Order: sequence, then structure tokens, then C-alpha cells
Amino acid sequence: MRAVIVDDEALARMVLREFLARHDDIEIVAECANGFEAVKAISELAPDLVFLDIQMPRLDGFEVVELIGAQAAATRFIFVTAYDQYALKAFDCHALDYLLKPYSEQRLAQALAHARTQQGSPAQAVDAVAREAAARAAPVHRVLIRDGARVHVIASSAIDYIEAQDDYVSIRSSGKSYLKAQRLAELESLLDPAKFLRVHRSYLLNIDGICRIEQATRDSHVAILRDDTRIPVSKAGYQKLRLLVG
Repeated sequence: MRAVIVDDEALARMVLREFLARHDDIEIVAECANGFEAVKAISELAPDLVFLDIQMPRLDGFEVVELIGAQAAATRFIFVTAYDQYALKAFDCHALDYLLKPYSEQRLAQALAHARTQQGSPAQAVDAVAREAAARAAPVHRVLIRDGARVHVIASSAIDYIEAQDDYVSIRSSGKSYLKAQRLAELESLLDPAKFLRVHRSYLLNIDGICRIEQATRDSHVAILRDDTRIPVSKAGYQKLRLLVG
């Protein structure tokens, strides 16, 4: 099996590398010290197995899974961490196994034995895993958007509004628009409901950015944002808005 090691601690990578060297059927094809390196390596190499640290700077392990999407559909993940509070979240993401540091060589061997039994069987689609990974800690405080080889990290507080576009959403922030492959209802469930309101079937609005509300027709209104952008507000959306902001 072709494997990738992802951990921001050099010592942790060295220990895992030495343990894996005793298994002839494991080939380490990459080692990564952060989440961005991991996303690039996994996308390009499509390994069979990834040993993925959870708590890392910049991007954590769950965010790596989210960004991989469907680009490594056959890849399986073994989460490795010093923090046992992530165990349930890891298995919610359908991790193959979960290693709690410091783990023994025997415990790693158990995980590899499990991986071998799963080899060749259909893996759960990584995009489904990614959705569950993203849902682990709602409300989220930032949104990750993959744009080719680049990753945009946008603070949720910096989002002005989000517009549905079929199976995508257009996220508007600081005068720029970013396209993300996600349904509006799914993203709505991850954001803080005290800050983001579905004012229209196609729009999710950050209420902190509203300057004023104007009536458009008998049954509809428009929200005017700081930059004079006009967002349609349905009758039901207006009622929710009144309840939330008074």
C-alpha cells in the first residue's frame, strides 16, 4: 500500500516512518509537515492510506479531508493525534482507524491489519466524508474554498452574503466572489444561525452587514448592504429577520 504521513512534528513523522519500515507492503510516497502540503500530495499521488495528524497549524486534519473532496476517492484515512477528544469526530468521518499518541508498534500493526482487510473493497466517497468532516464542529468560524492549487481561507465574519448557484454557492467577501462546490442548505447548517439568515431561497445573509431594509413589493423586501448591494428578502425571510434583529 502506498502511504502518506502528515504531521507537523518531525519526531512524530520519524517514529511512524520507522514503524512502517518494518512492513514490506507499505511504501511511503510522501511526508507532509502541514495541511496545505498534505492536500497537494494527496491530490497528486492518490495514496491508498494517509496517516493524518488532526491538530496542526493553518489547516487541521479534518479540514484536509474536506479540501480533498473527490480527488482521492480510494484513499483511506488513519487519524493520529495526542488528543482523545477527537476520537468520535474521527469515526464520524469514517476514518479507517484512530491512533492516540504515543501509540505502540503493536497498535500500529493492528491498524495496518485492518487497512489490509479493507484493501480492494469500495471506499466511501471522499466528498461524503468531507461533508461529515465539515459538520463536526458547527458553527464554523472559517470557510475553505479550493481554487485549483490554491486554498482561500475566509473568516465567516468576513462573509457578506452567500448565493445559491445550483450545486454550488457563490460566497461574497470584501468585494470578491468565490465559488464553492456545496449546496446552500449544507453551508447554512454549518454557520452561526445568530449571524447568518436565509432571507430568500437563494440567499444566505450575514445580518451584521445590513444597512437598511426597504420594501420592494407588497410581499417582498430588499436588504441594502454597506456597499449598496441589494439582496432580495422574501416574505418569510422578512419575518425571520424581524424576529432576529427586532
